[in-house]
Amino acid sequence: MTFIATPLSMRFEAALPLQSGASIRDYVLSYETYGELNFDKSNAVLICHALNASHHVAGVYADQPNKVGWWDNMIGPGKPVDTSQFFVIGVNNLGSCFGSTGPMHLNPDTGRVYGADFPVVTVEDWVNAQALLLDALGIQQLAAVMGGSLGGMQALGWTLQYPERVKHAVVVASAPNLNAENIAFNEVARRAIVTDPDFHEGHFYAHGVVPKRGLRIARMIGHITYLSDDVMNEKFGRQLREAVTSNDTGYKYSTQEVEFQIESYLRYQGDKFSEYFDANTYLLITRALDYFDPARQHHGDLSAAFARAKCKFLLVSFSTDWRFSPARSREMVKALLDNRLDVSYAEIDAPHGHDAFLLEDARYMNVVRSYFDNMASDFSAGGST
Repeated sequence: MTFIATPLSMRFEAALPLQSGASIRDYVLSYETYGELNFDKSNAVLICHALNASHHVAGVYADQPNKVGWWDNMIGPGKPVDTSQFFVIGVNNLGSCFGSTGPMHLNPDTGRVYGADFPVVTVEDWVNAQALLLDALGIQQLAAVMGGSLGGMQALGWTLQYPERVKHAVVVASAPNLNAENIAFNEVARRAIVTDPDFHEGHFYAHGVVPKRGLRIARMIGHITYLSDDVMNEKFGRQLREAVTSNDTGYKYSTQEVEFQIESYLRYQGDKFSEYFDANTYLLITRALDYFDPARQHHGDLSAAFARAKCKFLLVSFSTDWRFSPARSREMVKALLDNRLDVSYAEIDAPHGHDAFLLEDARYMNVVRSYFDNMASDFSAGGST
């Protein structure tokens, strides 16, 4: 069942101190809410988004019935996160390009578009901004914070920065930090963008251009890492886009033209991405991914980092996710158990790679449904989660 969603926004005039030592003031956060907040405001669930998602988590817009929320299969009436029981909040992070203040907006201190001058933001900064939004909504404690991938990192951040404000954390297909391979993929994607002649050192807005070539390549690189080898082989294999030659192989024997179906698919994804995503936003968000590492201040000891956490946890990983592998989730499970925290863990044998956290898998959906049903039963019984 799909419902009508309404985009909202809230302006914050006071300066928000950032991890980098900079600050940002007079900024806007875009958000959406689904369901009803109960009398004691104890049923709120915050959904944190990943790299190219937004506050539009579920439902459709009245004037855009085809624009379905990115986690609509997970959130809504009768769905695993049931909005007849929970008040769900989706927030677009600072630096994004989907409504919240970002590089394409005016800097109130200069009157010019931020561009490359937009301050570096981190997962910790996003969590602090989200907390201010919840303050304004009168929500002091979350029933749960939930996210996948980079969203899962934000959920972890909540448990460490605001441990008293979270009862449950649901962390899906995530990690406590990026390994060197992941940082390398992000850097190659960033270099594709910054070396595009249309990038103009991040001030391409003033030139009336968009570094689409760089964005296309960045998206193609990213998309490869989101899929598993099994999915790519099953979906595309070595299929040719079209047989245009008269020889037995069907190849054009060209180094320039698109011949294989996988090439065509990646170029389509890259073209689509370059039409709606902001290049400076891509740089900011991938760098936030790189910087997240709660164990860093504890000499790499993840168990020590999680000593601050107090809530209950559900962690979910997927067998073919090689970007945020199950081994990374198991690291977190161990660290949480070292602190005698209440932890549930599900490792789903799914073929879809990292993208599995967005897809319809009955086992995955049932795990999340069961977890949230248990929370909801505590509300109805008048108990505490």
